[in-house]
This record gives sequence, structure tokens and C-alpha cells, in this order.
Amino acid sequence: MNKQDFAFTKFASNLFYKEQNAHLVNMADLQSGQRVVDLACGTGGVTRLIAEHLKGARKSVVIGIDHSSIALKQAMEDLKDVKESALEFIHSGVERVSDTVTDSVDAVFFCNAIHYINDKESLLSDISKTLKPGGKLVFNTSFYDGAHPPETMVFARKWMMRASRILRSEHGLRPNKSDKVQSRKQLTPIEYTELLERSGFRITKQEVAKVQVTLQGWQDISSFEDFILGVMPGVPLEKASSALKKAVAQVFEEMGVRSVPRNWLDIVATKA
Repeated sequence: MNKQDFAFTKFASNLFYKEQNAHLVNMADLQSGQRVVDLACGTGGVTRLIAEHLKGARKSVVIGIDHSSIALKQAMEDLKDVKESALEFIHSGVERVSDTVTDSVDAVFFCNAIHYINDKESLLSDISKTLKPGGKLVFNTSFYDGAHPPETMVFARKWMMRASRILRSEHGLRPNKSDKVQSRKQLTPIEYTELLERSGFRITKQEVAKVQVTLQGWQDISSFEDFILGVMPGVPLEKASSALKKAVAQVFEEMGVRSVPRNWLDIVATKA
């Protein structure tokens, strides 16, 4: 298996995930004729949602930025049918968007990715340089301190314990808990508020959405490299993914559930 087998694409194709991002785009109150950046756009799922909100092809511009040339190529192919807005795609990392986008924009979206950034203050400072006065930073995350509803703790414990047993019995392996990836070092909503205020932003909208994640969704997230590294650090991706998928199916059957909720933090912040 190669790195693409452990990309975010499978999870992003789930209906509940698309609906959650659509809700975030609605929260932003985009207007026709605006220039908008979709940071870490991947294969363009959110880029399409933004374009659908920006009516007026002559003036509206959506700029998708991603570090993966493969994802951008797929985005350009998948969004060829978009005619309502002008689309641009740029191959670049997310940390220096002000160098990549030299003309100021009305909004920057950063969907389900801010938790991966180590130096968040530097990122927010750079995004602020890209935004017009009063411009919006719009982001969400399902990896924050509070993402697990209290009633799901039993599910989470059962899943990880079962996966660890499968990993030991089938592969003779154990996770190395000292290898903690950045996505597992999570902020609380209050810490995000303080971070944004220090960076010159004012939160105008903040919501926590309880999203019902299906078995397919949990199995798909078990194919995502960053999730695997977070819950089973130090274990080869293929073996860890297999154990996680097998374990979550067994726990769903044992508990007799059809979905398990997870909280998404949605924030719209305005540049002061």
C-alpha cells in the first residue's frame, strides 16, 4: 500500500462530513463577487460548496491551496463543471498563504485541519495579512478538547482496547504512546477563543455540532494516516488500520449501535 491509501479522501466522502462542511459554509454568509481562499482544499469538496454560494462568475473567485499536487489534480478534474465562480488552484503549503495570495481576500476557509498546525499563532497572523479589513476566517475541527461527547467514552475505551488486543494477537505489536502527533495535542474552545483574540480576530459565530458518525465513517477515519498515528503511534499504518477497522466493527455489534456521535467545533471570526 502507498501513502495515498491512507489519505483523508475516504472519510471526506461520507455524507455526514459533507453536510457538516456545508453548514460551516452557510455560517460564513458569503456574498456574490467575493474572493475566498480554501486553505488545505484537498480534492475540492469544500471548494465546490464555496463556489456554489458565490453567484456571479465575473467577479467571484475561489482559490484552492493544498500541498498535495495529486489532490489538486483531482480537484481540478472534479470541479470542471463549476461555472458560477472563477476557480484557481495553487500548489503550496498552508503556513505562508500571504506569500501565495498577494491580493487581499474576503474570507479564508480552513476546514478540519487547524489542529495539525504546530505554530497556530504564526498561521493566524499570516492569514490576517491576507484578509481585507473585516474579512473572515472560517474553520472547523473535530480534533479538539471536547470533541468526544461524555456518552461516547465507553465506546472509545472499548474500541481502543479491542484494537490493541487485535494488534498484539495478530501482529505482536503495541503502540508507542511516546510518539504523540500534533493532531492529538488538542485545544479547548476557550483556548481557541484566546488564540484568535491574541491574533487580532473577533469571534462572530461559534457552534458545537453533534454529528452522528456511522460505522463506515469510523472505519474510513481508521484509514487516515494522521488519525492512525494519533491513536496507534509507532505502528505500521497497514497493520494499525486493519486492527482499528476490525475492532470498531466488533464494538458496534457488541453495543448494538448504528452510529456514535462526535462534536465538531465551528467558528467564524472577523479580522479586527
